Amino acid sequence: MAEAPVGVGRAACDVQPARALPATGETRLRPRYCECDPMGVAHHASYIPWLEIARTEMLRVGGVTYAQLEDAGVLLVVTRLEMKYRLPARYDREVLIRTRVTGGGRARIDHDYEVLEIRDDGSIGDLLATASTTLGCVGRDGRPRALPEWLTPNAHADAT
Repeated sequence: MAEAPVGVGRAACDVQPARALPATGETRLRPRYCECDPMGVAHHASYIPWLEIARTEMLRVGGVTYAQLEDAGVLLVVTRLEMKYRLPARYDREVLIRTRVTGGGRARIDHDYEVLEIRDDGSIGDLLATASTTLGCVGRDGRPRALPEWLTPNAHADAT
């Protein structure tokens, strides 16, 4: 029998979600003053933490925090990020980040995102940006390790 590569065996994880993790999520936020230029346009680098907020909120829906994952020795690092900007996000104008798990493997998980404006009447407005990320799972030693089974793409509640 072939051995699993060092560091990527399905290791036990002390943390478990209270319910199945969703494969999709929505997070609302408002660009802060410090994220914008003098014209009130959100800086391109501001979007990256917004994506992280959206991912971690999806975990929270399942009853797990990222801090709990780290405490259990499961760290998720961004190994790929692609972003396409279409229209500017503006200071204090609410935006919606739609997040979707799109795939992955034993030690990685892929997400796609849409950043949309929220109009004054609360309806969804223009698409401001799209993005995709790949997160690699590593241990405290920085070496690749398998995702906990419950975090794999196929284990998400509404995965297709």
